[in-house]
Amino acid sequence: MIKSKQLKKPQLVLIVDDQEINRDVLGMILEDDYDILYASNGREALQMIEEYRDSLSVVLLDLIMPEMDGFKVLDCVRNDDLLKAIPIIVLTAERNAELKALEMGAADFITKPFDMHEVILARVGRIIELSEGRQLIQAAEFDSLTKLYSRNFFFEYANRIHQYHPNWHMDAIVINIEQFHSVNALNGREFGDRVLAAIGDGIRGFLADTEGIASRFEADRFEIFCQHPDDYQALLDRLQDEVNALSINASIRLRMGVAPWRRDVEPVLLFDSARAACSMVRGNYKTRLMVYDEEMHQRELMDQRLLNDLRRAVEERELTVFYQPKYNVQCDPPKLCSAEALIRWKHPELGMVPPGRFIPLFEGNGQISAVDSFVWNEAARQIAEWREKFRITLPVSVNLSRVDVFDPTLEARLEGLIERYGLEHRALKLEVTESAYTDNAEQMIELINRLRAKGFEIEMDDFGSGYSSLNMLSYMPIDVLKMDMQFVRNITQSEKDFKLVELVLDIARYLKVPVVAEGVETEAQLSMLKGAGCDLVQGYYFSRPLPPEEFESLIVKEQQIERENGV
Repeated sequence: MIKSKQLKKPQLVLIVDDQEINRDVLGMILEDDYDILYASNGREALQMIEEYRDSLSVVLLDLIMPEMDGFKVLDCVRNDDLLKAIPIIVLTAERNAELKALEMGAADFITKPFDMHEVILARVGRIIELSEGRQLIQAAEFDSLTKLYSRNFFFEYANRIHQYHPNWHMDAIVINIEQFHSVNALNGREFGDRVLAAIGDGIRGFLADTEGIASRFEADRFEIFCQHPDDYQALLDRLQDEVNALSINASIRLRMGVAPWRRDVEPVLLFDSARAACSMVRGNYKTRLMVYDEEMHQRELMDQRLLNDLRRAVEERELTVFYQPKYNVQCDPPKLCSAEALIRWKHPELGMVPPGRFIPLFEGNGQISAVDSFVWNEAARQIAEWREKFRITLPVSVNLSRVDVFDPTLEARLEGLIERYGLEHRALKLEVTESAYTDNAEQMIELINRLRAKGFEIEMDDFGSGYSSLNMLSYMPIDVLKMDMQFVRNITQSEKDFKLVELVLDIARYLKVPVVAEGVETEAQLSMLKGAGCDLVQGYYFSRPLPPEEFESLIVKEQQIERENGV
């Protein structure tokens, strides 16, 4: 029964004892501070605990009772996920029973007879306070949707496992949902939450069979720290099946990165590796699982070294600008008309670092701007030097990366170079990759129009490598199209590829802009491009990229041909 129908206080206490006098004494001690429930045996107590589980603050439980004793009640509560958070204080006169009760999960004990009222009140109040504190911590400890650990608690527990059990082979696993924002947009947030909850259920089921912990990070990323499983793919398939069962109409794809245990590697670093592996299969519909290995580890170490060495490379002039010539092939003989500036890095210990190795790295880390600035300055200086030396202005194309395009100081920096070296704006041509045009079309159009108004010429680089080219060309201001080398590579073997080249050239003629064909290596390729009406060509057929002193021999040769032809 309940003593008060109107609850006077938020705390509700259940007193369980088969002796009425004991119930009355405890009720008298507690009634001014708490609302009281009474039960006379274990079975009745268990029913009331289940009924009032959401409002009970503490249970005072006698151990020796008929029908069901207190030990059985403790056992039932401890093994019920919905009840085990309710603190239980045992009531006993048996000293030997106290230890057993505490081992079974009791929060504290009160000895009979109940003659120290202040002590009983203090113990009940302390246990309630500790329990409420634990509940607040638990609310922050777990993600409410998936019932997995929150980020901070997850790493705290993972670090403890690593500290106290350094020889446990604990792997780091990262699971991500491909294009989760699209899943939400197409199916609604409620469906997206069901997807997350299903993955959480699957992960908890997996952890029931192995030692480990898991967390939901951010919106759609899950991380698992567990003892080495026999089959990573089986785990991924298990979670994918959980998701697929939600709807046959929604296509949801999971990807996984794994970093196997490495001695003395802390969890946070291990998960960095697992996330890197997971990122490598983003958008790859053939492979959904990547295991971090020694090769990837060495690549990461090299990446970090290159990032660390970049500033020194600029200051110590380890970076060098090479120049690849562009020829006008619609005249006979072909005429050198411009060049493209290409960065090279001669590392003092690693030797020549291929640009394909460090440029994507710096682009991904946002440090490419430092490289671009170096190239712009070197190219502008070189144009001015050749102008003084050979009495010609040979235009040079330089690349604008995505980072540069959205830099508010870009225009001022470029104008500064033009003024410093006394150049015409058209001498420094600006290449922007096709993909950069698609990132923020409106802002790009405004920027390009301002640059063109100042006199700069804009080249769309790698045209045809993206997916929005034709749509963009109808409104994007450009002066030159650079055809992606993939178009050129097989034109002598594939009629289809050559038809695509002719289509690009037709589009350029309609837009009244010249086309540069990159990657031309053979005379047969050159002949076909020239016959199709391509204006400009660069590639190994004419020359590889050259350092400035070697490039000058091409300028000398060109001037000699002009003198012989009376130009």
